[in-house]
Amino acid sequence: MAHRPGTVDSPRGVANVFDPLWSALEPVGRDPRTGGYRRFAWTREDHTLREWFAAEAAARGLDLVEDRVGNQWAWWGDPDAAAERGLGGVVTGSHLDSVPDGGAFDGPLGVVSALVAIDLLRAAAAREGWQPARPIGVVNFADEEGARFGVACAGSRLITGALAASKALALTDADGTSLAEALRRAGRDPHALGPDPQALRRVGCFVELHVEQGRALADLDHPVAVGTGIWPHGRWRLDFPGEANHAGTTRLADRHDAMLGYAAAVLTARAAAERHGCLATIGKVAVQPGGVNAIPSGVTGWLDARGADEAAVRATVDQVRDEALRAGATVTEESWTPTTAFDADLARRLRGTLGAAGPKGRPDGIPVLGTGAGHDAGILANAGVSAAMLFVRNPTGVSHSPREWAEPDDCRAGVRALAAVLRDLAGEGA
Repeated sequence: MAHRPGTVDSPRGVANVFDPLWSALEPVGRDPRTGGYRRFAWTREDHTLREWFAAEAAARGLDLVEDRVGNQWAWWGDPDAAAERGLGGVVTGSHLDSVPDGGAFDGPLGVVSALVAIDLLRAAAAREGWQPARPIGVVNFADEEGARFGVACAGSRLITGALAASKALALTDADGTSLAEALRRAGRDPHALGPDPQALRRVGCFVELHVEQGRALADLDHPVAVGTGIWPHGRWRLDFPGEANHAGTTRLADRHDAMLGYAAAVLTARAAAERHGCLATIGKVAVQPGGVNAIPSGVTGWLDARGADEAAVRATVDQVRDEALRAGATVTEESWTPTTAFDADLARRLRGTLGAAGPKGRPDGIPVLGTGAGHDAGILANAGVSAAMLFVRNPTGVSHSPREWAEPDDCRAGVRALAAVLRDLAGEGA
């Protein structure tokens, strides 16, 4: 499955390397009925993606290592020797997993672009004699979407200690399989899970390239932007109790219907979000026993809330929590990420490298964007790692859907931008 690099200097340049890599990923986990992807953590599809990443790292002569969580790191140069000299590595990459029926670009665009950027830099090394003074790494973070076990950015949260291993291992999927059991089935030791300061020590800075999950760049008519920060966001589990009974024989007055409390919480989430100027979504629900003619004995819903202002997000969640508690529900916070500001100096350096001369938002400069979407870059930033992002234009403005898109020319512009950034940050070797 691995593509041999080496054609990046041909007339078609980046496309000669990017296109075969992208084509190799396209069929993995794709649902032919919807055109969307189902690439969930520690499944057969995930295993195939991890094998693909390992093969592409080997094709480039990169040294592949895994941390305690299973995040994959492919290194050009020795990050441990550099760390001993006080020089952390320059790291890029993203993730390969997806949400249910997600798009092709969210995550994989960053991984593929990182590998092609390595090829561009290797071509520069052969052509000009340039060598990086700092090691360059490409990372594939595990379980970024949290689609199977409910916690987003689990791979980066675990290595930074933002998510306790004991809590993570107890998480279950829709079939009741725990993360611990899923890891065992995948041939991994769940007891190895935990913070990995040695892996973090190798990272001097992290630049994540990602498809934009909105249409700001389409409106600005620019292919690439520098990310400046992430809104506060979190997920909460709402468990509503009820009593199963026959839908055709039980009087309304005698029912204890778990669905009613859930429905009220859904409506409250929308009203509270409008009131506080936030975003709130209950997009996943599990019903017991799940029969058309059975009154629900239990309903579990998951609330996603985020917004530009942390207090407003908390106020929104508090209103939903109060409504759920009135229905006898249990409310559990499964994840929370505070306001994340990326390294301002690093962001300025990225803009400078990419030739940002005009004012913010002008096509002759490099736009800067904040985002309401969570990313591994945000988790690392909150752990004290110097981090920033590059966004590639999405003309549809749609994400977490098969309609998610980036034009080939914009993808190639993103690769070239990433390579320029990595070259600047890695410096000139002796």
